[in-house]
Amino acid sequence: MAVVLKSSQEIEKMRRAGRVVREVLELVRGMVKPGATTLDLENAADKRIAELGAKAAFKGYHGFPAVLCTSINSEVVHGIPSAKRVLKDGDIVSIDCGAIIDGYYGDAAITVPVGEKIDPKTDRLLKVTEQSLHAGIAAVKPGATLGDIGAAVQSVVEAEGFSVVRDFVGHGIGSKMHEDPQVPNFGEAGRGMKLRPGMVIAIEPMVNAGKPEVRVLRDGWTAVTDDGSMSAHFEHTVAVTDTGSRILTD
Repeated sequence: MAVVLKSSQEIEKMRRAGRVVREVLELVRGMVKPGATTLDLENAADKRIAELGAKAAFKGYHGFPAVLCTSINSEVVHGIPSAKRVLKDGDIVSIDCGAIIDGYYGDAAITVPVGEKIDPKTDRLLKVTEQSLHAGIAAVKPGATLGDIGAAVQSVVEAEGFSVVRDFVGHGIGSKMHEDPQVPNFGEAGRGMKLRPGMVIAIEPMVNAGKPEVRVLRDGWTAVTDDGSMSAHFEHTVAVTDTGSRILTD
């Protein structure tokens, strides 16, 4: 596996791409409400990315048809925005966005509750998934391992009775959307590749309220929980520094 270490100048380009992603996610977060469609979010994101002088990373990637991935309730990842997908009170929607600046990528995701009536278990799923992301990021430092990240995520999730999706993982990122190494959200501390300054990875826990198994729908993209349980997804692009980590999509 060929891991590409980034220079400080390359990381700065990724930071700029990461800022675009964060601005777009905050814009569409504010639009999430009952009656909005996922296409409304898509159109706003498409416009804002262009205004910020960036290019959308997902549209056309392996044929994906949209700027955002919008995944509702039991949809885990890669949901396709549509005028037919109307958000309802009590739903949750995962919004994943990527942007390119000067040939370098940023990638992040949030999961947002719709309206005021989200049930307590689903609310806890969102909080725990976000906590697990930050636990994974806290494990990032030179000499730590990919297993340290996965173990940190997994321990937070499973302590709350939820499950980590195994079929999709985080990834290296840079001048390509997906680079080596793969970054699982599960594993054993101390195992796997050691982290080095200049590595940049996307850490992205995907957490199910029920069992970890997923399946892909007939559209060839949308992954859903096999048991129909709710799923949440949070993601940051993170650089390994000499002293620890730097979140590029904050």
